[in-house]
Amino acid sequence: MAKTNPGRFFEDYSIGQVLHHAVPRTVTTGERALYHALYPARHALYSSDEFARASGLPESPIDDLAAFHVVFGKTVPDVSLNAVANLGYAEGRWLKPVYPGDTLRSESEVIGLKQNSNGKTGVVWVRTRGLNQRDEVVIEYVRWVMVRKSDLDAPAPETVVPELKKALDAQDLVVPQGLDFSIYDFAQAGEAHRWGDYEIGETIDHVDGVTVEEAEHMLATRLWQNTAKVHFDLTFRPEGRLIYGGHVISMARTLSFNGLANAQMIVGLNGGAHANPCFAGDTIKAWSEVLDKADTDMPGVGAIRLRLVAINGGDPFVLKNEDGRYLPNVLLDLDVWALMPK
Repeated sequence: MAKTNPGRFFEDYSIGQVLHHAVPRTVTTGERALYHALYPARHALYSSDEFARASGLPESPIDDLAAFHVVFGKTVPDVSLNAVANLGYAEGRWLKPVYPGDTLRSESEVIGLKQNSNGKTGVVWVRTRGLNQRDEVVIEYVRWVMVRKSDLDAPAPETVVPELKKALDAQDLVVPQGLDFSIYDFAQAGEAHRWGDYEIGETIDHVDGVTVEEAEHMLATRLWQNTAKVHFDLTFRPEGRLIYGGHVISMARTLSFNGLANAQMIVGLNGGAHANPCFAGDTIKAWSEVLDKADTDMPGVGAIRLRLVAINGGDPFVLKNEDGRYLPNVLLDLDVWALMPK
């Protein structure tokens, strides 16, 4: 009897199937140090315990995307080990901050299946939840991924495509208990721009760029245990190892600091597409568009909806061609809600 895990193929999934992902992990301040070394993240709430306490939190949480990567990475052996591509995200919410010392685990439910017309691959939709040691859900999101078939003669399942929100409403967002930006220190945060200074439709060129290297990408895939073959094993894709999509997301988020330093916490993930592959040697730049704004019930805290786009060369603020297809230089198109001082 085989002892190794070859990963699931498209024919191995069924609607309603619940996947309990191994292995729980306790996160520490080392997670923050590595995250900041990889990208380097600079948002004050995730950098300073004192800044976080002045904002009503007990200490500085682990970066929102670092917590997301921990939860996501645990799903890879069960969801996307045999993936062709990760296709999109929806209905993502950060429900509780993750603090050093918390232990995270992940579980997913299969909510959609659709075999592709070529009969060789299919799309799997899963709703994933990250839970802490108190069984509290800290993160939840839907993603869909194209997965290879192992047995091409396996019958196609009944097509089920889940109905997903195009965007979270502001009332769907969960603001961390106690968060208070009423005495926010703009000088320590790095910029003076507050919630009221941004207009819907405004675009921001984040100016800076970072060239992606193989070494840092491989450190990220190992750190978050994203062992999908297209990211981890060069022999699986001799033409070039794909840079892990979470690496591109975090790099774009970090670059957005220049112009959005006060968009302190990501609390909602409305949608996202890895529009084109990223390879070592590509230089990532980023731009944002303000899509919406909303009040919250917490003192001094506003919510801002942002389109965050990562590009590899080309001009900012240009996303698609006349046919509605992403331009070849667009790497990432992400739609998020963030919290910002008013």
